[in-house]
Amino acid sequence: MKFSKSVLLASMLATPMFAAAKAPASSATNQLNISAVLNGYYQSEQKALSNREKGFGLGETELALSGNIDDAFYGKMTTVLVSDGSETEVELEEAFIQTMSLPAGFSIRGGRFLSDIGYLNSLHMHTDAFTDRPAVYRAFLGGHYFDDGLRLDYVAPTDLYWSMGVEALKGANMRAKNDEHKTKEVGIYTAYTKFGGDINDSSSWMMGLSYLNNQNGIAELHHEEDDDHGDEHKGEDKHSGHDHGAKYTGKNLYGVDAVYKWAPNGNFKYQHFTLSGEYFRMTDLFSADEHQHDLDDKSHQGWYVSGVYQWSPKWSTGLRYGRVDVQVAHEHEEDGKHEVELERQSLKETEFQISYHHSHFSTIRLQYTNQQGQESLKPTDEHSVTLQFIMTLGAHSAHQF
Repeated sequence: MKFSKSVLLASMLATPMFAAAKAPASSATNQLNISAVLNGYYQSEQKALSNREKGFGLGETELALSGNIDDAFYGKMTTVLVSDGSETEVELEEAFIQTMSLPAGFSIRGGRFLSDIGYLNSLHMHTDAFTDRPAVYRAFLGGHYFDDGLRLDYVAPTDLYWSMGVEALKGANMRAKNDEHKTKEVGIYTAYTKFGGDINDSSSWMMGLSYLNNQNGIAELHHEEDDDHGDEHKGEDKHSGHDHGAKYTGKNLYGVDAVYKWAPNGNFKYQHFTLSGEYFRMTDLFSADEHQHDLDDKSHQGWYVSGVYQWSPKWSTGLRYGRVDVQVAHEHEEDGKHEVELERQSLKETEFQISYHHSHFSTIRLQYTNQQGQESLKPTDEHSVTLQFIMTLGAHSAHQF
């Protein structure tokens, strides 16, 4: 089986490959796809680095419209309903057009869209195998990073799948808390490449490298009393109120990701296994002229590894472990001198889930989470349980590998 066949099969079943994002799901002109995803949960405790509150709530319940505009353009709009305390907010997560007929493997996407850095970020959250994104995503990318901007993609004409792309984005929700400098209107530039292939009829793989340059990501050091318990890099733009801002920012974010998938003879319907992992490192965190030599080698970093096994058409289970290490700055006066102290804080997160899939369109998931954190990353309770349902109505576009 060639890699392209894996792509098609996976697109029809549970874990579609990259084809959907590079080309529209439907070839018919002016065929409008309408879909809704209902995502609700009950969570026993508030988690560290999470916006989800204790109790009942909406995850990301979405309504999506998509289709070919004509033979040259594809369009999609996704609105999301999110519960934030006692209020329910509506936000526009995607509203973009994409070219379909540029030559030589090129395509352009413009509007608001999910950035293609990393592995998970370009996937809708309702496709995740766990109830929430890994801690490293919640810390550095606001859970999932979407923004207004422009993307250029290229797929190389090689036997091995090889794609690359660059993006220029507004970056409003990735800004550091910094009122002393004028922010740049185009704040984020990204570059990424992905490559992968089939190992045999049952196994395939993909790896990726990503880089994000945040022109507004360096934070000025400030007094400790102004520190919002680790949220000193909290983003300013909340996209209609709900906070999708990164908790921690810096100028440079480097990432590497890898995914391995197995399904007997490429048939994902009855059994499949997915092993994935990502690592991110963020540098150039703070700006302070007299203390710059103390800050140059400091970085935030985080990673996760997850394994998900579906042993029958209706049942799957998964285990994920991840960690985030961040530098929290404190500035104070001592003996008449201005002193800066950086404190390293960590969060370790272990999650286990079991899911029931009555069909491809309905999932009920029970997840246990254990968090071990320090200071601002310390959860209210180390143990939490989440019960989640995800139901899909209508025709929904396929997702990437």
